[in-house]
Amino acid sequence: MTLDLVLLAFHGDRLQVLVGSEPDGGGRARRELPWVPYDGAEPLDVAARQAAREVLGAVPGWLEQAGAFDARKRHPGEGGISIAFVGLMGDGSDIAAQYTWADLETLGSIPARQKAMLESALEMLRNRLDFEPLAFRLLPGAFTLTALQQIYEQLLGQPLHKASFRRALQAAELVQPLNEFRTEGRGRPAQLFRYAPRLRKPPARSARFDLLERV
Repeated sequence: MTLDLVLLAFHGDRLQVLVGSEPDGGGRARRELPWVPYDGAEPLDVAARQAAREVLGAVPGWLEQAGAFDARKRHPGEGGISIAFVGLMGDGSDIAAQYTWADLETLGSIPARQKAMLESALEMLRNRLDFEPLAFRLLPGAFTLTALQQIYEQLLGQPLHKASFRRALQAAELVQPLNEFRTEGRGRPAQLFRYAPRLRKPPARSARFDLLERV
């Protein structure tokens, strides 16, 4: 068995996944997701946290199991069964030397079983965006609303109407403005916000982005 990690972060306004490189036998390097053998000697969640710490230097703020995958698709470790975990990183970390962050849109080819893991992890996140404020796990403590919208757009796979997005945020009462600003290209500096859900019963859910106007 193997334990595989789909580790996502938001760098330079792009959603990225952590990958390593291994020689493919033809003088070229092939990309693959981080993975380790798993013998069942310790609980899955403990093994996943330890594996993530080894490649990231820290445990992601959010790490959950994304599914089990059988041997019908190729895996770099030739394992019979693979358990995948997805983790979301909001701050910088000291990744191991053999790994790098790669844009999802330009990732290229990875082993078939790991490709299925990545697709399953992204689908799981899309399905939970309206019920859990997961996008904030990919942001630092202070962020712009533009960056937040970019994360939602890339996870959902389609652009969102700016005014509609911000109305949904306001209605969900999830963010609080800061007296800080950041320059984003041309134009006026953008105000920074922090994740600060209003306490209420039942607990705050994410914004209703299922009702947002798509562009």
